[in-house]
Amino acid sequence: MKILLSLLAVLASAASLLAQSPTAATAPDYPQPKTVMDAILAAGPVMYVLLALSVFSVMLVIVYLMTIRRGAIVSSGYMATADALLRKRDYLGLLAVSNRHGEAIARVVQRILDFTTKNPNADFQQGREIAETEGGRVAASLNNRVTYLADIGMIAPLLGLLGTVLGIIRSFGALGADLGTARYVLLSRGISEALVNTCAGLAIGIPAMIFYAFFRGRVQRLISDLESAVTHLLALLSVRHGEKGLERTPVLLEEDF
Repeated sequence: MKILLSLLAVLASAASLLAQSPTAATAPDYPQPKTVMDAILAAGPVMYVLLALSVFSVMLVIVYLMTIRRGAIVSSGYMATADALLRKRDYLGLLAVSNRHGEAIARVVQRILDFTTKNPNADFQQGREIAETEGGRVAASLNNRVTYLADIGMIAPLLGLLGTVLGIIRSFGALGADLGTARYVLLSRGISEALVNTCAGLAIGIPAMIFYAFFRGRVQRLISDLESAVTHLLALLSVRHGEKGLERTPVLLEEDF
């Protein structure tokens, strides 16, 4: 009987323990893991510069996708209109159309026609030189624009390396300090800061270089299209000078850009 009563007492005490809340004091208080954003914001002041650089690179990519395209350099609609007006010898009409269009080919034609209409006795070679100068200016402008992405691709890893060095310096400073077990916490924070900065610099620099290579290839194709369009229009203009008794000058070649 006494054994039965003791067993009932043990079962009652076990039931009372199980009925208690699971948040007992015996559970260890583990620290909550950090999110990615918390790790980025805690990685030192260099990360703020890298974040600003990443936003700027994304803005550049969006702007280049909208502006570095064939319609902004040589549009088929403008070329059809220019071809028809040149065959009709309506140079003033083509000049008015070129003033209303914003394509690069329209600016080149506008410069040529503005000179030839104001100087009807000028040599065709002078108009050809104007086309070369304006076409070269457009080509240089396109090439210079995409180099911003190449600059970001080189600067971002260097900034990440700077953050890495600062994190390592902080780690060794904590390792040499007499802080007891707390120095290991500071050591791990410094190493984490160094690795996050390295990762951020590479994560910004690699896509920037990829998009730079993409837009550089697109720019070269657009420059080639511009050269071909200017060559075609200059050929039609040279017919005008040839019919007026002037010696026909060779049209613009691609290597002249």
